Amino acid sequence: MVTRLTGDESVLWQAAAHVLDANWTGAATVPSPGLYPHQWSWDSAFISIGLARHRLNRAEQELLTLFRGQWANGLLPHIVFNDSVARRAYFPGPDLWRSSKHHDAPRNVDTSALTHPPLHALAALRLYASATDAERGKAFLGRIYPALVAQHHYFARARDIGGAGLVAICHPWESGLDDSPAWDRSLAELQLPPAEYAARSAPPSLTAGADHDRYVWLVTTYRDAGYRDEHLRDVHPFAVEDPLVNATYLASTHALAELAAIVGADPVPHRERAQRIHEALVTRLWDGETACFRALDLRAGRLVPVATVATFGPLLDPQLPEPAMRGLVDLLLSARFAGAAGYPMPTCDIQSAAFDRGAFWRGPTWVSTNWLLWLGAMGHGLTVVADLLYGSTLRLVRQSGFREYFDPFDGTGRGSHDYSWSAALVLDLLATRRAPQRAA
Repeated sequence: MVTRLTGDESVLWQAAAHVLDANWTGAATVPSPGLYPHQWSWDSAFISIGLARHRLNRAEQELLTLFRGQWANGLLPHIVFNDSVARRAYFPGPDLWRSSKHHDAPRNVDTSALTHPPLHALAALRLYASATDAERGKAFLGRIYPALVAQHHYFARARDIGGAGLVAICHPWESGLDDSPAWDRSLAELQLPPAEYAARSAPPSLTAGADHDRYVWLVTTYRDAGYRDEHLRDVHPFAVEDPLVNATYLASTHALAELAAIVGADPVPHRERAQRIHEALVTRLWDGETACFRALDLRAGRLVPVATVATFGPLLDPQLPEPAMRGLVDLLLSARFAGAAGYPMPTCDIQSAAFDRGAFWRGPTWVSTNWLLWLGAMGHGLTVVADLLYGSTLRLVRQSGFREYFDPFDGTGRGSHDYSWSAALVLDLLATRRAPQRAA
C-alpha cells in the first residue's frame, strides 16, 4: 500500500529524513533496502547533497566511504561492495569484476571497474556551503580534494577517447541511465560470441535477455583485457560521448576550481579544462537541425537519433549559448516531454517509438534527473522550468512516496520503495524554501 505524504512541508521533510536514517549502514547509505545492498557512486553523490541538509557529518562520511574504493589510477568505481553482504546477493557482484586481481584496485574492498557521472566535486562544494563551521568544512575539503583531482585526471587521461576534451563512457551502466534507448543502436550492433553471458535470474531492475547479455559481455571483454586504458581507446566496441555525463563533468570541473581556491590550490588548470569541456560540448554534441544535444557514438561516428532526458543535461553549463538554451527550453516544454506529461520529466521523448512509460530509464520520471535539470534551470534563471520541476517532483513523492522512479502520466511509483536519492534530493529542494534545524 502506498503511503500518501499529506500535510505541510515539515511532514515531507521528516519522511525524507526517516528514509535516509533507515538506509544508513553506519558508514554509507544503501540506495534502497533489499535490492541495492552496496554503495553506488552517483547515488552517493546525490545522497550526500541531501544529507548535508540533515546530518552533515554523515554527508561527509558518505563521500569519504565511497572514495575508499578509488583506484590508484584515479578511477572512482560505480559500485563499492559491502563485504558483509553475501557475494552472490547482487548481480553483477564481485565475482564478475575480480577487481582484486588488478594492481590499481584497492586491497581492502571489492569494487566494480566502471565509473559513473562525476558529480562528486559539485557535491563536495555543496557540503562545504552547508557547513556552519567554516574550518570544519575546509578540513573536510582538505581530505577529499586530492581524490577529486585524481578522479578528474583519470577522466582527462583515460576517457578522452574522442580527443576533444569530453568523457567517453564505455558501458551503458556508466551513464547512470542504464537502459536508456540512447544505447539501443550501439548495443544492437555488437557482435557477441555464441554464449550466454548474463545471469539467468537477473534482478528485476536490469534489462533481461539479449541487451543484458551485451551489458555483461562488455564487462567481461574489458576485464579480460586487464582493464587497460589502451583497450578502451583502441579496441573496446562501445564508446559514447553523452551530454548528461559531460554536463556533470563540466559542472564538477567548475566546482573543482572553486574547491581549489578554498583549499589554497591552483584553480587555473580546472578553469582551463572547464572551458575545453564547454567548447567540445557545444561543438560536438549540439545538433543544430533538431535544436537539441545528442549522444555521439564514437565507434559509428554518428549522433544518436533518439532524444532522452540527457538531451537537457547541458543546462548545467553556465556558458550555454542563448540559442541552445532557447532550443532546450522549447523542447522541454513541448508535447514531446513536459508538455504531455502530468508528472515531468519523462526520460525519453514521448513521441519516440522507444518510449515506454514503465520501463527502466525508457520513459519514467526520476527525482535525480528532475533535480539536475532543476539545478541547471536555476543557474540560468529559468524560473518557469525550475518551478515546474520543483513542484512536480514534490507532487510525485507526496502521491507515491520515495520510490525509485514514477509513471510520468499518472505519478504511480515504480521500482524500489524508500529510495535514498529520492529522499535526499527532496530534502535539498525543500531546503531552498526553508531552513529547518539540522539534527546533531
